[in-house]
Amino acid sequence: MPPPPLPPPQAAMATSAATHTFPCSAGRPKQSSQRRGSASLSVRASADANTVTLLDYGAGNVRSVRNAIRHLGFGIRDVRSPEDILAADRLVFPGVGAFGSAMDILNSTGMADALREYIRRDRPFLGICLGLQLLFDSSEENGPVSGLGVIPGVVRRFDSSKGLIVPHIGWNALEITKDTQLLQGADGHHVYFVHSYHALPSDANRDWISSVCNYGGSFISSISMGNIQAVQFHPEKSGATGLSILKNFFSPKSAGAKVPPRRKASKLAKRVIACLDVRSNDKGDLVVTKGDQYDVRDHTSSKEVRNLGKPVDLASQYYIDGADEVSFLNITGFRDFPLGDLPMLEVLRCASEKVFVPLTVGGGIRDFTDANGRYYSSLEVASEYFRSGADKISIGSDAVFAAEAFLQTGVKTGKTSLEQISRVYGNQAVVVSIDPRRVYVHTPEDVPFKTVKVSNKGPSGEEYAWYQCTVNGGRDSRPIGAYELAKAVEELGAGEILLNCIDCDGQGCGFDIDLVKMVSDAVTIPVIASSGAGAVEHFTEVFEKTNASAALAAGIFHRKEVPILAVKEHLVDAGVEVRI
Repeated sequence: MPPPPLPPPQAAMATSAATHTFPCSAGRPKQSSQRRGSASLSVRASADANTVTLLDYGAGNVRSVRNAIRHLGFGIRDVRSPEDILAADRLVFPGVGAFGSAMDILNSTGMADALREYIRRDRPFLGICLGLQLLFDSSEENGPVSGLGVIPGVVRRFDSSKGLIVPHIGWNALEITKDTQLLQGADGHHVYFVHSYHALPSDANRDWISSVCNYGGSFISSISMGNIQAVQFHPEKSGATGLSILKNFFSPKSAGAKVPPRRKASKLAKRVIACLDVRSNDKGDLVVTKGDQYDVRDHTSSKEVRNLGKPVDLASQYYIDGADEVSFLNITGFRDFPLGDLPMLEVLRCASEKVFVPLTVGGGIRDFTDANGRYYSSLEVASEYFRSGADKISIGSDAVFAAEAFLQTGVKTGKTSLEQISRVYGNQAVVVSIDPRRVYVHTPEDVPFKTVKVSNKGPSGEEYAWYQCTVNGGRDSRPIGAYELAKAVEELGAGEILLNCIDCDGQGCGFDIDLVKMVSDAVTIPVIASSGAGAVEHFTEVFEKTNASAALAAGIFHRKEVPILAVKEHLVDAGVEVRI
């Protein structure tokens, strides 16, 4: 049971006693060589064993880290100036977004020098994801871009030229190379990664490395030197294992008993995702519903919206049941005014307090003008979702229109929602949802789109089909195929594809293997198979016959027809790596 909510971070600010002034100098801990000039910073002495200082520079979802800290019983002091960094008793830096943008902010605010000085003094520090990468000399991301220069090495992009799926998204295993308090109990467990760039081990940084991870080769998954710790994965999104890692940092002397894994993690796991279609019913209540080929109303005289439960309650239960991610789809009922959609934002806020695995939200991520004439860009809309607890956002119709324009002109304008959000938050934060319908043809030459030879012939004996994409919840068809759309959105900056199939939706006859194989073979970004799951065997089939990285289901989980644990146990029996 999580502890009661704590006061806002501002209320937890300690009133300082003494003030000291001393130089801020760059460099690695306990080394004399300095890379940058020094500055004088005023430092407030403080000591609060129940408070964690958090460096949030305003990019991406840091709410999850806040919730994890509070869940573990600690208050939060927000960094508002370089002095706050140096006054910290323990500092958490959950870096998100692009390397260059983060360094621009840190340098312009003076926080880069404060971080170097804090680390030089060997003060308790935990970097998360980009918070690890920024410690290195530089990054190739939109660069080269200089980093903090604490650890020798260059951050490079994963090489997708030989078929490696990039970004690296999902639950992977750690190979612990150094005995550290931080990773006590993590051996054998999966932890959650989401990144396109990584730091490589070398002779120069060997002494820093505390664990590595294998994905297309070995990369640095955590570092440890004295009191300086950083991890490439997201502990706040790694379930109970991640919370245990955070507790090890916050209270190293009070770490509890560690639970051994039910099955030892060995590599990147296939993900099982629970999806919740959320809308208001005819009474105005926010409910989870489920469509039958996208129709969410009962086939009765009442025609009421199917009510399968409350969004936050179901999301919390799926987290407990072992879902690797939870996806919310904000459908029809209130999608026309996403920024003013307070109920959906509140769903995210409440769910992120209880669910410590990734949260995705889709529906209405686009430019719009409200009733008062105020214009909101899709980037502003996405930012509001991220601030409310989303880790990834899913774009549907807007991505279709962007892809059509790109295929017609060959020009990336940089102005589409997909491009803007990807540029600011990174492509790993952007999912494109594709909603195609199967169209049978006699020969591939019948249409100018990619076709596939189908496993089951069409109604007139057709042996081929193409998959026509739709917009507006499947209501309107577009002149673009799923294959063409997937290739285009990858080029425009999508980091993941959610691949639905209108024909299979709600039918319980299995995923459309022909479609999933075609798209997952065509792109180098992860593909989530969706629509049609009705039995545990369907999950095994899609992972064995396609390159899908994850499989998503809704109705069979909501109606308790198939438990998530049963799906995972069946996958284990079939030799598929999963987190369990």
